[in-house]
Amino acid sequence: MLKSAPVVFFAPRTVMITTLISVAYLLLSILLVGFKTDQLVLIGIFNGMYYSSGITRKFITGFSIFIVYWIIFDYMKAFPNYTFRDVHIEELYNAEKTLFGITTATGRVTPNEFFLQHHFRAGDLLSGIFYLCWVPVPLLFAGYLFFKDRALFLQFALAFFIVNMIGFVVYYIYPAAPPWYVQEHQFNFIASTPGNTGGLKRFDELVGAPVFQSLYAKGSNVFAAMPSLHSSYPVIVLYYGLKARYRYISIIFAVIMAGIWCSAVYTSHHYVLDVLAGICCAITGIFLIERMVTRAGWFSGFFKSYLHKII
Repeated sequence: MLKSAPVVFFAPRTVMITTLISVAYLLLSILLVGFKTDQLVLIGIFNGMYYSSGITRKFITGFSIFIVYWIIFDYMKAFPNYTFRDVHIEELYNAEKTLFGITTATGRVTPNEFFLQHHFRAGDLLSGIFYLCWVPVPLLFAGYLFFKDRALFLQFALAFFIVNMIGFVVYYIYPAAPPWYVQEHQFNFIASTPGNTGGLKRFDELVGAPVFQSLYAKGSNVFAAMPSLHSSYPVIVLYYGLKARYRYISIIFAVIMAGIWCSAVYTSHHYVLDVLAGICCAITGIFLIERMVTRAGWFSGFFKSYLHKII
């Protein structure tokens, strides 16, 4: 006679807390950015995984760090950084031209302007492929670490979160226009400018699908080019790949990292200065996490408590 699976009961307090979190998130989202079906999907995924089984509950608890990052990123739409400080357009452009400009027959131009005039099909295709690795690679690597090394997974996830928070703070301290903005609007500030695919439009044309057009239509703020968090993420991935001694996959991570850096400039989404700032953010975030986890204090206690919940 087959035995039925044991029924798992959750404490009323647990059900109440998860329900309140879900409802609070939905109401706050509607208030700040308006209702979107994505919000219901996120609530469904979180609750579904939390109540499905022990392993899925630990998984979604660990990945809640990435969920919180995404929610903060989404909520930035409600508080545009250009309403707090002036947007830097011309001065950043001139600094880029001075430091990294390329001398041509028609004068000195930024690397973005050079590639705008000298792009090629293979570069258009590769830049799109590398840029598509921006979020999937860190998330896939995080998923792999979750099942291989929970402690390293948590360090990686927290480093990812801290790096983003550093980047977000800089966005509000130093609002900056991307290179494509100058190409489209010169040095004129136009509030609420919609997202733009820049040079990635050529990738969409090559594959015959609005891949990046649909992605950039959901952007929080185009005046958040400095630092380039696109350039930060592969640094975090490579560091923890090397820390875990995944030699061969780390080579792939290094190639992706270099590819994203070059693509950011090639497609006019970032200046070289933005890329360098993104690298600095990544190094700073990693350093802070590595230091705080190993030193006695409140963060070390928080880390151990969080780790206990996902092991």
